[in-house]
Amino acid sequence: MHIAVAGNIGSGKTTLTRLLSKHYNWEAKYEEVDHNPYLSDFYNDMPRWSFNLQVFFLNQRFKGIVDIQRSQMNVIQDRTIYEDAMIFAPNLHTMGLMSSRDFENYRSLFELMISLVKPPDLLIYLKSSIPNLVSQIHKRGREFESGIRIDYLSGLNDRYEKWITSYSDSKLLIVDVDENKFEDRIEDLRIVIDKIDAQLHGLF
Repeated sequence: MHIAVAGNIGSGKTTLTRLLSKHYNWEAKYEEVDHNPYLSDFYNDMPRWSFNLQVFFLNQRFKGIVDIQRSQMNVIQDRTIYEDAMIFAPNLHTMGLMSSRDFENYRSLFELMISLVKPPDLLIYLKSSIPNLVSQIHKRGREFESGIRIDYLSGLNDRYEKWITSYSDSKLLIVDVDENKFEDRIEDLRIVIDKIDAQLHGLF
């Protein structure tokens, strides 16, 4: 079984992945952030490093999915391969932070990769407002995220909302993290878990 958690920067993907991994006793696959060789440079100079960053993420995400499908283990995954191609790269291109040449090269690589792997059994989308995202980003205090522009974050959120309305590759659960504070309230986490069980096992 493969559950993937999707959502904007600061929406709580890593936290929910950790909590669900503990609850179900499944393996957690986390996004590569602290050891990403491009992330700090990217936030300081987006046009120069956008293509490098996105190819790094795409490579890591593809390797992660291949590992998941080879292992046959039950896995909770922090962020999906779809988000790179449907959210982050197009947003950079639209903002003029990635050239058309690099973007087309990137999309061609993504299309090849996605044709070789299966989608998750369940996608959990963490829906959030911009003020909530900003609050959570400040709360966790990662230095390389201090330079994130509000227009960049807003552009990502708009694309997430558009993407998720047309997502049909697997079962989908949407969690509004403005209202559901699963990190701080056990009853909210229980609501999420009950909805996951209903999606995976048909429990009502």
